[in-house]
Amino acid sequence: MYSFFAAFDPLMILLCTGGAALGIIWAALPGLSTTMAMALLVGLTYSMSAETAIIFILGTYTGSVFGGAISAILINIPGTPDAVPTQMAGFPLAKKGQGGLALGMSITASMVGNWAGILLLVVCVPYILDIALKFASWEVALLALWGISISGTLTAGERPVKGWISGWLGVLLAMVGREEIYGVERFIFGSQELLLGIPYIPVLIGLFGLAEIFHVLGEPHPYVIPQKIGRMFPPLGMFIKYWKSIIRSSVVGLITGIIPGAGANVATFVSYGIGERASGRKFSDGDMEGVVCSEVANNANIGGALLPSLVLGIPGSAPTAAFLAALNLHGIIVGPNISSYQPGILYFMYGTLIVANIAMYLCAFALIKPSVKLFSLPREILLPIIAIFCVVGSYTEKMAMFDIYLMFGFGLLGLLMRKAEIPIGPLVLGVILGNMLDQNFRRAMVVFERENFWQVLYSRPLGSILIIVVVLTFVGSLMPKKKTKKETRY
Repeated sequence: MYSFFAAFDPLMILLCTGGAALGIIWAALPGLSTTMAMALLVGLTYSMSAETAIIFILGTYTGSVFGGAISAILINIPGTPDAVPTQMAGFPLAKKGQGGLALGMSITASMVGNWAGILLLVVCVPYILDIALKFASWEVALLALWGISISGTLTAGERPVKGWISGWLGVLLAMVGREEIYGVERFIFGSQELLLGIPYIPVLIGLFGLAEIFHVLGEPHPYVIPQKIGRMFPPLGMFIKYWKSIIRSSVVGLITGIIPGAGANVATFVSYGIGERASGRKFSDGDMEGVVCSEVANNANIGGALLPSLVLGIPGSAPTAAFLAALNLHGIIVGPNISSYQPGILYFMYGTLIVANIAMYLCAFALIKPSVKLFSLPREILLPIIAIFCVVGSYTEKMAMFDIYLMFGFGLLGLLMRKAEIPIGPLVLGVILGNMLDQNFRRAMVVFERENFWQVLYSRPLGSILIIVVVLTFVGSLMPKKKTKKETRY
């Protein structure tokens, strides 16, 4: 019999803390994503009891969602795709000598985001679930389109077209391979390796990891991370002043988590883009609020993604799909009758998420200084180590040399894009969301083939609202910008 207080057993707390520490370390290494960590753990939990498996995996999940921020802020290489916006706002702060404060802010934001996700998961289940159920293929496609269109707001500000070019290039790359509706082969040029498409892990590692190495090697005086990063615990007043961004990002993270397929990638980019427009500042100049927007949404997404996974049996994200596989391995049936088949399991998971959040917070602060010592090694030692991790991270997903070649190719592309001042983040988002946009749009076209456009607008009001939002995003980005605020960013 499961219970809420079972999660606070000393052995359970120890397991959860170990999982959180493992998740943080894993995700801080370039290319070792949250999804990969969750997938590898499924088999390892076979010999565990259901309770220990749940608390260990959720601890790892919570830790790994934050872990990508460490390398993102310190060395400009996001450990996970979700940490790309954190990298954009946080690394410039590290170069200004505020790396410790940026990391402390990201940890605090992660904890607050987790609390928001837990609270909203418990309180708002019936209301938000009703909204999420209204998202069919048409609405999911428009949501993906909106996420990519926001890429224009993640650029230098005056040139959103560069961001859109980058984002749609990512969508084009996502079209490579055999599409999943009719099995048509697209843009493979006779290559059997491209039949399954271009995986985003080598793309991410190449564009950020290898490109960063190439960039640093070309600098006469490369940036060196100071071993003393200063204050790590952010003042309470500094954090509270971003209360609007915290609330907004929590809602964005929860809603995008509930929508199947959207996941933390969409949550962080959307929250970052909305926050940037609301503040009137460029977060990429180095801004604590950008770190807050990204990390709060990233972690609030955990609670949101678990909601459809547990109540409907529909994974809200790739990591929760691995979590469902672990539950299935232990004979736990999820769905509308989960409380009937496994009495108390939802309350046990609520307790587990609370323990995991506290464990993540404590482990994160404990691991910052060792991380700084590792990343502040001399460049002639650190860069080869990072290069090895880039190669290993690209290879381990499918055990294919072709992925390593892809990683090198995208590393060169990333270097060229940096020199041309074309943002890389939108391209990564396009690669990740491209399949979701393509498949859901074409599926919607099949569903609505006997209806005209105006009938679709009338019958799907939520989709109509999203169309208006997409149009306003494009139009608003092209309009003259207000003068950037000169207020302090930290």
